Amino acid sequence: MAVQLLSPGVLVREVDLTVGRAENVLDNIGAIAGPFTQGPVDEPIIIETEQELIKKFGKPIGTDAQYEYWMSAASYLTYGGIIKVVRTGGGSLNNANAGVGVASDTSLYIKNYDDYKLNYGTDSGWFFAAQNPGRWAEGLKVCFIDDLADQTLGIKTTDVAGFGITVGFGVTLGLSDTTLPATTGFGVSATSQFTGYLKGIITGIKTDSSGGNSTIDVKVVSRVETVGSGTTETKITYQKQSTVAAFNAGDNVYVVDNEGGNVSATGFAVTTAVDWYDQQTLGLDNGTIYWKSLAPKPVSNAYSLDRNGSGDGINIAVVDDNGKITGIQANVLEVHTSLSKAADAVSSANAPTRIYYRDYLADFSSYVFAGHNPSAQEDSQWAIRPTSVGFTTDFTPIVSAATTSFGLGLWGQDAQGVIFSAIGNRTFPLTGGSDYQANGGHAATLGDLITSYNLFRSKDEAVDFLIMGPGLNGVEQSQAKAGRLISIANERKDCVAVIGPYRSGLVGLSDSDTQTNNLLKYFNGIPSTSYAIFDSGYKYTFDRFNNEFRYIPTNGDVAGLCVRTALNAYPWFSPAGQQRGILNNAVKLAYNPQQAQRDQLYEARINPVVFTPGLGCLLFGDKTALGYASAFDRINVRRLFLTVEQALQGAAEAQLFELNDEITRANFINIVEPYLRDVQAKRGLYDFLVICDETNNTPDVIDNNEFRADIFLKPTKSINYVTLTFVATRTGVDFEEVAGRV
Repeated sequence: MAVQLLSPGVLVREVDLTVGRAENVLDNIGAIAGPFTQGPVDEPIIIETEQELIKKFGKPIGTDAQYEYWMSAASYLTYGGIIKVVRTGGGSLNNANAGVGVASDTSLYIKNYDDYKLNYGTDSGWFFAAQNPGRWAEGLKVCFIDDLADQTLGIKTTDVAGFGITVGFGVTLGLSDTTLPATTGFGVSATSQFTGYLKGIITGIKTDSSGGNSTIDVKVVSRVETVGSGTTETKITYQKQSTVAAFNAGDNVYVVDNEGGNVSATGFAVTTAVDWYDQQTLGLDNGTIYWKSLAPKPVSNAYSLDRNGSGDGINIAVVDDNGKITGIQANVLEVHTSLSKAADAVSSANAPTRIYYRDYLADFSSYVFAGHNPSAQEDSQWAIRPTSVGFTTDFTPIVSAATTSFGLGLWGQDAQGVIFSAIGNRTFPLTGGSDYQANGGHAATLGDLITSYNLFRSKDEAVDFLIMGPGLNGVEQSQAKAGRLISIANERKDCVAVIGPYRSGLVGLSDSDTQTNNLLKYFNGIPSTSYAIFDSGYKYTFDRFNNEFRYIPTNGDVAGLCVRTALNAYPWFSPAGQQRGILNNAVKLAYNPQQAQRDQLYEARINPVVFTPGLGCLLFGDKTALGYASAFDRINVRRLFLTVEQALQGAAEAQLFELNDEITRANFINIVEPYLRDVQAKRGLYDFLVICDETNNTPDVIDNNEFRADIFLKPTKSINYVTLTFVATRTGVDFEEVAGRV
């Protein structure tokens, strides 16, 4: 290039000839789909431990042998891999919920987070719902509390209505020459005297028609000071045990109607005055828990106050009341504090975290979503009556208690200038959840399983082993399931499908010849491919969650053996045999083929799983499902090529948009050859050859904007057959004379 200087000087340039590298590949990601008891539907979730599997997808159950799916995934994890688990949908699945106007919405089916965000707005037919479908959430309770009131005032009467008291009316307490607390400003601290009245709004009424110990709930709003012939109103925050910010026992309180007139000329005497929040409990059947023991009272958030709004604070708790989930009754699972009714609210402590309660629960709760807006209308099912906690002018409530139109104070608005209505302390039990069948069944259909496995069709969803788990009802459906997994693996060409037998072909049968014939018939109907592995096993293992032994398929173990081989040796080593092929947690096998039967299976591409005394259960074959003779009919060769191809693909991608010249080609060769020499040194190759020059990058190829490299590999072969020949000779025979005759 021309020197970009017009006068004498030094120009510094850099040329990078290190572009691209062959990255190490660890093929340890499995994938399985099945009808789990809980968890998001049709969404791959990465699971690394059995404990995570339990937390996200529940425990194994015996219904419809559902444990086969769960324990196949758990078995794979024991070999050191990670697994992407998909919960299959379909059937009669629906989410437990608290319905609008009814106990539950029996048609609610939220599959996962994305489904909730896309399809469920505030006009949903439910208030709160379990985050994923199934009966697992039956008995969960969502406990809700907002800033409905500050105090509960006792009134000695059997007829509160006789006092003319109504929710939404005002209450006042006259204060004359009262000392206000000291205020500090500009270095000066001083008390002040106040004359006027304390102003509150009635937000709840409870009449004791027999004992006369009635109460009203009051939200303290402001203090109104008499100044000359006028008044000055100052909003205040309620404080316990404060004569200038609270009503007290012995006070004579007046009720003021919406037009500002006193309802009673003499008022009424307050017999008791207690803090409202201190008395509130979670509405549980199996325990008594006070809200104050869980969290401070929800008050107006700083975000709303800064925008001249108020009344937006919410606390929400999720409780395992009947102990179904955790085994502990009245167990508090989650507490979410200082949430907001304002759609645009942001946490002042953890900005920019959004604290609008619907968004926050969706993002941070592990159990529930929020749906319908409780402030939109009254609901007799849950005793919801949206109530004003403030006045517009004088004593007119923000929301009239007599109307069913709750536009003002409606939740879900932006905070600016809004005094949000309140519903108080409410508990929403979640009911109506349903599993795959109405009777609690957990059988997944072939179509639903295929839908779930199809999530792995794209290479963007990284996976190395498609684990079949159990078959389905009979030969044909099981073959169809296996065929779909193989089709996905063939499309991707970067993973293998691990296919096992169907249960009824092996388990419960005592005749091994019948079992052998069942296997041959089943696997003969499954397509030939080098991107699949067949095995013959069903192992007997202990289910500690249900305290019994179970038969489960071993295809999860076969995939796990491949992972363990890669971790302890290299992917191009065979996963079979005594060194690397011992199965974990196998007591015995449903089918233990003998030599003649193993011969039949191996010829039909089926890798026998056998029991050997002193060793245990082990994989005794390393064939792929390829139906003809080829280097790719062995697992170690297929996995060698998968490993090398994935490692060098990244190096090839780094050459995109570079110039197709000698420098680029030499750079690529300098990446590939050292990598292949390393594989050769690690016993993966006998030899290799890399051609990337003008012989395969001809002018036509270059003009077509292509780049070509031909990589020839001689893969090492695993030993499948051993012949030992023993020769007896006479005493006087020279071994050198007879050695060449054998």
